[in-house]
Amino acid sequence: MPKFLIKTYGCQMNERDSEQVAHSLIARGYERAESEMEADVILLNTCSVRDMADQKALGKMGMLGHMAKDRPEVVFGFLGCMAQARGAALLKNLSHVDLVVGTQKFHRVADYVEELVKRKRVVAGVGNPGHSMDDLRFSIVDVEEEPGSQETIREQQLAPRQATAFVSIMQGCNMHCTFCIVPRTRGAERSRSISEIVHEVRDLVARGVKEVTLLGQIVNLYGRHEFPKRDGKTPFVQLLQAVHEIDGLERLRFTSPHPIGFREDLIEVFGRLPKLAEHVHLPLQSGSNKILKAMHRTYTAEKYVNLVDCIRQVRDGTAITTDIIVGFPGETESDYEQTRELVRQIQFDNAFVFRYSPRRDTPAAEMSDQIDESVKAERNQDLLRIVNESARRAGERLVGRDVEVLCQGPSKTNLARLMGRTGTNKIVVFEGGDELVGEIVDVRVQQANGFSLYGTPVMQT
Repeated sequence: MPKFLIKTYGCQMNERDSEQVAHSLIARGYERAESEMEADVILLNTCSVRDMADQKALGKMGMLGHMAKDRPEVVFGFLGCMAQARGAALLKNLSHVDLVVGTQKFHRVADYVEELVKRKRVVAGVGNPGHSMDDLRFSIVDVEEEPGSQETIREQQLAPRQATAFVSIMQGCNMHCTFCIVPRTRGAERSRSISEIVHEVRDLVARGVKEVTLLGQIVNLYGRHEFPKRDGKTPFVQLLQAVHEIDGLERLRFTSPHPIGFREDLIEVFGRLPKLAEHVHLPLQSGSNKILKAMHRTYTAEKYVNLVDCIRQVRDGTAITTDIIVGFPGETESDYEQTRELVRQIQFDNAFVFRYSPRRDTPAAEMSDQIDESVKAERNQDLLRIVNESARRAGERLVGRDVEVLCQGPSKTNLARLMGRTGTNKIVVFEGGDELVGEIVDVRVQQANGFSLYGTPVMQT
């Protein structure tokens, strides 16, 4: 049977989309390849949020061009955000690329792959004198919008004893932050029905999953255009309540929200839904109100701090993580200092710090006062030092305490040990037998090292 390999760049939503494609190919008899050399189909699921992600995918496909010369029957394809943004232009300098599929057409990838595999095998395998190698240069490009595409996100392939899974609940974004290309690559907001999502989660739990993470570009704005409020609850809170009621589900997470989507009803559920993990990833982007306005983030630093305080008051010990951009156009030293001080004040459990990367067709790319790369790099490293110190302290506070860990399997850095995550999303490495995989384990933390904790399972009496 043909074998496929999918390499994924970017966010958890891309990981989920890749699993959807994998499931559809496996359902047609395809097998996963262990390496590029044994693959008949190689697909790169791309990201366009930052220029580096684009360049990595383009560089990888460029290197695969050498394989295409020796194995012209292999199907090569781009999927996802960069495919959506660039479309047929990706074929210009990469003549071996056969497939370009955008973000609303993942459910059609298997059809396109089968068509290309059959065509290439006929031309390359039969040796028909009526065909030439030029016949192999036949590409499919599909980046058109498709109404209802959000409802095609359903089944996914699970690894043996997989304890966690991502569930996409919506597609697209309407916020139009000035630095972000996502509205162009993912389209407008479109939400799945609560019943469809609950059905998918029930199926995952029946197959052994203990924790699900609900995914959306701005996840807490789910359903605001499609579904009404009920009993004063927004559609997203209605969804959280419905998923929370599923028997066998141990933990519930969501990512990534927007501060403006945290209404009182959402803050309140952290105090009354025990399965909802005590962790909120809350993108800040900047601590300067001037820069936040230029980013079109629609909140102030003061409102952000107040929101963090409210979340922590409702559930003590909730971990707060964030995203921050340094070097946005017009960011003065004073603007950066405001970000720096706010990060010190909040004491995030962790943060992803990014240097601003201009993206084509976004307002920020055309702004004056672009910041020099050396200044971006300096601010990036400075802020990372503050974040790392805050994360270290958050880990050290847990030393000597017992934490609940969902065991996900062997540690990637030490296969003789197990690893899992706490409700606050801390990685914990510990010793134990294979029977603990997929289970909630009480672990006594003995050491904190960087972003990982190390401990010993607590013997139950």
